[in-house]
Amino acid sequence: MDCDSFQFTGHSIRRLFERQINEKETILAVKNGEIIAVYPDDKPYPTYLILAFVHTRPLHVVVALDKKKKRCYIVTIYEPDRKIWNSNFKSRRKG
Repeated sequence: MDCDSFQFTGHSIRRLFERQINEKETILAVKNGEIIAVYPDDKPYPTYLILAFVHTRPLHVVVALDKKKKRCYIVTIYEPDRKIWNSNFKSRRKG
């Protein structure tokens, strides 16, 4: 994802501490990860679900993108639950 700057929400900072993920890992995940879902109608900016692997650990990062300023707002970050997500972590399990 093409961002000139990053801003972490209060929620995302709490999740980083809870989940033992640091800001550098999060930024690398956003820069190098794969967009697996787009929510164009989210406000105030469209959001994206990004999948990345940091030290072999799968991570999902939800990012809101201000395209005019090229600023990424980190909304939340988590390790996808293997009970909910398929083995590729790109789609949810059915049923």
